[in-house]
Amino acid sequence: MIGKLTGRVDYKGTDHVLLDVSGVGYTVHCSDRTLANLPAKGEAAALYTELLVREDLLQLFGFTTVYEREWHRLLISVQGIGAKASMAILGTLGADGVARAIALGDAGAIKAAPGVGPKIAARVVNELKDKAPGLMATGADTLVEAVGDVPAAASVAKPQAAPSAPGGQAEALSALTNLGYAPVDAARAVAEAADAGDTGAIIKAALQLLAPKG
Repeated sequence: MIGKLTGRVDYKGTDHVLLDVSGVGYTVHCSDRTLANLPAKGEAAALYTELLVREDLLQLFGFTTVYEREWHRLLISVQGIGAKASMAILGTLGADGVARAIALGDAGAIKAAPGVGPKIAARVVNELKDKAPGLMATGADTLVEAVGDVPAAASVAKPQAAPSAPGGQAEALSALTNLGYAPVDAARAVAEAADAGDTGAIIKAALQLLAPKG
């Protein structure tokens, strides 16, 4: 299994990059978002990868962070979502945007991705709403791994958000579940409070959202 590639950009196509790794060229399919943030031809780059194996096809897909790759794996577990649809969703929303959409039950945000219809978008939200909180809670650790594990000589595509943002949300989600809130409820509250500021502010705002009404 090829999990990560570090090399130099040979060229960028419409949906892929050719990465030269010690003289061997790897075609890595990427979302529009990732391609736009990769460095110029000849410059060093690193991508986390997922290998799609079919009877008649081998394809590598590239991601800026481990967190993004894990979202890809979760998305393609949904019936009707293949690698192409997953990349369209991640390219449109980013990993954090996907997490937020699912936590809020916002199928409309998922449907905004090219080629994703309303039925598939609703299925993504319904099938992943119970699985998303667990992945969201690991966001901080996986982002640190992704950014810190790239050699200094290599440049990785810019993540969709600053590491502190998903990290703060992950810590807030962990704190709320430790307080006894259901993961799905906690994830929804954290998603709604994501713009509140740092971890403490997110927790405070989320607690207000979770407080009994009336």
